[in-house]
Amino acid sequence: MAEHPKFVFRLTIKAGVAMGPGKADLLRAIEATGSITAAAKQLGMSYRTAWLLVQSMNEHFTEPLVIAGRGGATRGGATVTPTGHKVVVIYEKVQAEAAKAAAKHSAAFSKFLKPGV
Repeated sequence: MAEHPKFVFRLTIKAGVAMGPGKADLLRAIEATGSITAAAKQLGMSYRTAWLLVQSMNEHFTEPLVIAGRGGATRGGATVTPTGHKVVVIYEKVQAEAAKAAAKHSAAFSKFLKPGV
């Protein structure tokens, strides 16, 4: 029997994905660690990927979602702004509601999927 598919919400705009599960996870990890480097490591991604995701988010929203200090052993660090925190909370609420709404259709999709794929 095939597994039920997982539905994921992504907020897309003309230039691409403004917010999706990876960016939400990154924001939560930055909140928890206070560092883009530590957040990237925690999520198993490169610092460059994390930094590009932060830049993308900051470009797509009216206010920055993350403020990063200049790097170095005694400097650096990153902070999720109040706007960034609100965006994550709203995203997570929408994701949960979307998943709940889509769950009733999972069985319909599942019957067309190959088992174990």
